[in-house]
Amino acid sequence: MKKLKIILLFSLTIVLINTFYIVNNNIYKSKYDINTNNVIGYVQDYKIKNNKLTIELKGKEKVLAIFYLKDNETIDIKYGDYLKLTGSFKVPDKNTNFNLFNYKNYLKSKKIYYIFEIKKIEKVKNNKKITFTLKNKIIKRINKINNKYLNVFILGDSTTLEDEVLDSYRNNGISHLFAISGMHITLFSSILIMILNKIIKNKKLNNIIIILFLFFYMFLTNFTPSIIRASFLFILLSLNKMFKLKIETLYVLIFILQILLLYNPYYIYNNGFLLSFITTATLIIFNKAIHNCNNYLLKTFVISLMCFLITIPICINSYYQINLLSPFINLIFVPLISLIIFPFSLIVFLIPNLSFILNIMTSILEQLSIIFYNINSFTLILKKISIIVMIFYYIIIIFILKKIEGQKFKYLILIILILLIHSNINKLNNYPIITMIDVGQGDSILIQLPKDKNILIDTGGKSLYNKDYNMAKNIIIPYLKSIGVKKLNYLILTHGDYDHMGESINLVNDFKVEKIILNCGNFNDLEKELIKILYKKKISYYSCINKINVENNKLYFLNNTNYDNENDNSVVIYTKLNNYKFLFMGDAGIKVENNLLEKYNLDNIDVLKVGHHGSNTSSSKEFINNINPKYSLISVGKNNRYGHPNANVLDNLSNSQIYRTDKNGSIMIKIKNNKLKIKTCTS
Repeated sequence: MKKLKIILLFSLTIVLINTFYIVNNNIYKSKYDINTNNVIGYVQDYKIKNNKLTIELKGKEKVLAIFYLKDNETIDIKYGDYLKLTGSFKVPDKNTNFNLFNYKNYLKSKKIYYIFEIKKIEKVKNNKKITFTLKNKIIKRINKINNKYLNVFILGDSTTLEDEVLDSYRNNGISHLFAISGMHITLFSSILIMILNKIIKNKKLNNIIIILFLFFYMFLTNFTPSIIRASFLFILLSLNKMFKLKIETLYVLIFILQILLLYNPYYIYNNGFLLSFITTATLIIFNKAIHNCNNYLLKTFVISLMCFLITIPICINSYYQINLLSPFINLIFVPLISLIIFPFSLIVFLIPNLSFILNIMTSILEQLSIIFYNINSFTLILKKISIIVMIFYYIIIIFILKKIEGQKFKYLILIILILLIHSNINKLNNYPIITMIDVGQGDSILIQLPKDKNILIDTGGKSLYNKDYNMAKNIIIPYLKSIGVKKLNYLILTHGDYDHMGESINLVNDFKVEKIILNCGNFNDLEKELIKILYKKKISYYSCINKINVENNKLYFLNNTNYDNENDNSVVIYTKLNNYKFLFMGDAGIKVENNLLEKYNLDNIDVLKVGHHGSNTSSSKEFINNINPKYSLISVGKNNRYGHPNANVLDNLSNSQIYRTDKNGSIMIKIKNNKLKIKTCTS
């Protein structure tokens, strides 16, 4: 056994080195030529949401194919159907905002390297494979019963749940109960074993049937990493017991880990993979503490506490927050789901007439989760951590886990203190940071000042390509949390156009904002709608002001003339941070620029936020020559339909260093030790 341990540790080291080498050097070679305009393969998975058809097609390799359906258009495809798709290949975009979800890496974790944009779909032949036929029948039955939790508990697909519900599960620390894991695999297998043992007396044959069932179940759930881990662990432990090999469970888990990483090193980008292995390893290593619990509730609490602790660093870097009540919330939800709702969902699959009872159960479940979700006093926002800090966290967590094993729960105060310090670490910041967030064809700029004072200028608006996309929820708020920002002292909305304040209502609904500043001029419908929300939330707002003072940093509002159009009424902000001059132009046009030159001395600006996304309505040659910016920042959507930025404007700005969100992604400026440093997301 000692030799086996040495061999496993040595091989694990080699596998991890290989994994990080491949990932860091981006080593992969697609089997497709990117210039090919068609692809043939069979449908492994597909989804239709908001008229967007997404197909995972397996040809020479797996490809993610996307097709936009017209209103009321339907398409007849099933799992296993062979399709010929005409269109074009596209390399998935890099992440354009610091710290946020990296879609390209996520696709790699699914062995997908290209996106295929479909122009035409042709069915080559219908599915004729028995495995896909069974899958289609199972999914058809689930869809007919029409309870979204059957998708969750049987297929491991939570995309059918509402966003608010999913957010509540995640924030409460109970989302693991809705991912197919060891609990589900054990229950499925135990039920099947019980039935088989009554029909067939041959235990070895029964084990073979169970193994075949688990392979089919992995296929049914699209071989997601957590299901592969749970299924293979069950299979190998069964074989271990059958052949009396006496190999320790932890060694079996390490072996599975190595096999999966050799198959796909990019699994390390998959949260399900990381969380599944790290929680399982923890429960195996600290099994003694669990067995020492003399009742179900205490055992559930200890398991929940251990899982909560060991996943803290991963949750910090994935969701930028944790809920300190999570282990206690699990005391309610673990038995409710594992003992009642999940088993009953299997009964409903067999007896659909009982689905109304499951509907009542899951409705209560959701409402209960949302109630806990709204108790946010114990939710800590925690900025993203480096590898070194992550290692420090794990040293502390392992120390605490060992103390819990000895039933010394008082040491939990140590991790709580560390989390509280981490949550307030921005108060120690003593230098300004300015970030132009990439919100596509719109504006959003964050100014972080010493002592955790934060100002956001504009919120961006809806995506040009997806009107249902919530930019506040998916970009702005996650970014704020990822850098430890818990509230905005000021939200400045330069003017009432949608691309500048379209996400303001979503932002104030889901994030703490103390004060809002609006521009001069009459309020339009969007501003009036926002003001109604501000009254309800008792958030103060001001319009047409001259300046604000935040931690001895003055922001001057230069444009207080009332013009006859929304763009020219834009708030124009001038500020000096650590002796560096900044000028934020909103969408102000050439008429405003001329007035500014008459009223103010604005020479030698260090950083200019270029007006109106680089449109030729702004940034006249005279204005740019007078202010003479060193750096010019342009917030503009990639391949936008307006042709921004204009070639003449770029020529006017040619004496400055130009940064653009469509090319550079998010742009961060730090002023530290009286030196200005610029970093871009895609550099």
